[in-house]
Amino acid sequence: MILHIDMDAFYAAVEQLDDPALRGRCVIVGGTSGRGVVATASYEARRFGVRSAMPMFEARRRCPQAVFIKPRRERYQAVSRRIMAILQRFTPLVEPVSIDEAYLDVTGCEKICGPPAQIARRIKASILEETALTCSVGGAPVKFLAKIASEMQKPDGLTIIEEPEVAAVIEKLPIERVPGVGPAALACLAPWGVKTLADAGRMGAAVLERRLGKFGRRLADLARGEDPSPVRPHSETKSISAEVTLARNTADPSEIKRILLDQAEDVARQLRRQGFRARTVVLKLKHDNFRQSTRSRTLEAPTQSAHTLFGTVAALLDAYRIQRPVRLVGVGAANLVAANRPVQKALFAAGCRKKDADWEKVERVLDAIEARFGPRAVRRAGQDDEAKPR
Repeated sequence: MILHIDMDAFYAAVEQLDDPALRGRCVIVGGTSGRGVVATASYEARRFGVRSAMPMFEARRRCPQAVFIKPRRERYQAVSRRIMAILQRFTPLVEPVSIDEAYLDVTGCEKICGPPAQIARRIKASILEETALTCSVGGAPVKFLAKIASEMQKPDGLTIIEEPEVAAVIEKLPIERVPGVGPAALACLAPWGVKTLADAGRMGAAVLERRLGKFGRRLADLARGEDPSPVRPHSETKSISAEVTLARNTADPSEIKRILLDQAEDVARQLRRQGFRARTVVLKLKHDNFRQSTRSRTLEAPTQSAHTLFGTVAALLDAYRIQRPVRLVGVGAANLVAANRPVQKALFAAGCRKKDADWEKVERVLDAIEARFGPRAVRRAGQDDEAKPR
């Protein structure tokens, strides 16, 4: 039995928790610029048709009385860590898939924790008691059905699909609710009259594979109630990034660099918190015609210093010819290594590495200051509040 835990309107719920005046009101969290999108909307706001990934201007049109809030990622991550720690008490097989959801494999836990429904109720009670937040839980013999089950009775829901019920659920499950079935897949399946997952299964694996490629084979398996995907408790972090859609397009390198500085700080902070250094630094730009460009550079020694990250992306920007205005800017750190892992030092880069290490010490002090006095208590010269990553 696999459980899927999904926090209810997580970002908005945390904001309502921290500010009691927001409880019962429409709260919309997301980018507040003209081009921002909704990250999360409270259930009060969802009654007006507001949903995640909706353009913020549309959310304002539908729900003008809402309170609009910029995301506070550090706060949400802190609450998420508490929730994941609670889940670890019930089984070591916990796979976080985002900041507000996770899979748990509770197979064999019955003798210690009780049947799956009882485990789910205990998880919900523990999260509510320790964080004052609600979650929805779904359970099923396979992962994809566990996720679907968690959505069946939101918010604060609990749905368990037992093995004998799987076929009946698949027979009625709308095909658009199957994970991975997007607009392109729906367009391919529509001429065949496919409305449910069972309808797709009746097409046969060979036909599905011809029409949908590799995903067609997976869809055929799902239609039989088969999902071999295990719960992976240790998902390796491959990259860390921050990006922002600008309030207005710009081709001014100095303006872009101010944003890059802020993002380099954010990425470096995440590297230090998660215990990584990055060997590769990535610059991401999206132009006004939505064409995306990336440039990267591999460092002689891995870093977790914002000073080094910013210096690298700034050099990448200097070498890049900006021919059209930019609408999105991002900084990425890839090719990660554990921060405590010994690295081979370059013979002629000892001075650079010492300077990088000195900056890392400074930035860890800044981390401690922010931990005591709040995010952005100390800012570098050149940073402004309008360029916060979202």
